[in-house]
Amino acid sequence: MKKALLVGINKYKPELHADLQGCVNDVENMRDILINLYGFNPDNIRVIIDDRATRKAIIERLEWLVNGSCCCDELVFHYSGHGSQIRDRHNDELNDDMDEIICPYDLDWDNPLTDDIIGSILNQTVSGANLTMICDSCHSGTMTRGVGCEVASSIFYSKPRYIMPPYDIRCRTLNRRVDKQTIRQFVTGENQPHVLFSACRDDQTAADANINYKPQGAFTWALSSVIKENPNITYREAHIKVLEKLDKKYDQKPQLSGNKALLDRIMFGGTA
Repeated sequence: MKKALLVGINKYKPELHADLQGCVNDVENMRDILINLYGFNPDNIRVIIDDRATRKAIIERLEWLVNGSCCCDELVFHYSGHGSQIRDRHNDELNDDMDEIICPYDLDWDNPLTDDIIGSILNQTVSGANLTMICDSCHSGTMTRGVGCEVASSIFYSKPRYIMPPYDIRCRTLNRRVDKQTIRQFVTGENQPHVLFSACRDDQTAADANINYKPQGAFTWALSSVIKENPNITYREAHIKVLEKLDKKYDQKPQLSGNKALLDRIMFGGTA
């Protein structure tokens, strides 16, 4: 069985003032690759975009992705949209660490979709199944990277996929030393059958860009280009090629992490 969840959010609730342009195109691109190059059945691919990509909907479909998985299944979760970081809290008490979050359409700073929530769901994947998470978003504490011209019609359009938390949320970390937790810590590890391909380092932002006159994520564009050139590429080989494609063009360094035994497998279990 091959199953996938693809999430792309261009349009956020109006009060966030956070719209992007390339995320839905990223989803269309990835869906085409999974079906036509890797033999995924369209009936086993769930797609949610824009105002349908709520916190509740993403969680429900993540549970659909992993529940009932069997040994040797290939599972893919691709997220294209904004990311951010907030100070972690448990039982309403603030802890001295930061949570990475992905930002659904209805982002609620007091009830975010955190790394530990995502990890707790994905780690329900049955032993022997293989899960690939591809995250084309920012998980950065700075807005100084990846920022370019934000004129929609410009061929030079580039906007960071990062939402700055409101000031009252940021005050929880200002002038404090806090440790960062990352999605990588929750969804990868020696004993987890997962691979995480992320768009940038923790201290960088990922670009929502205009490439070849088409809005799309710079990372998803590079990854899909590499896959189309050689569908039988391994994760490790794809990472090297993606770095080469983005080098000197975008100020982001995609990261590959996960169970080392899986990184030399052909992506998504091989072609159909």
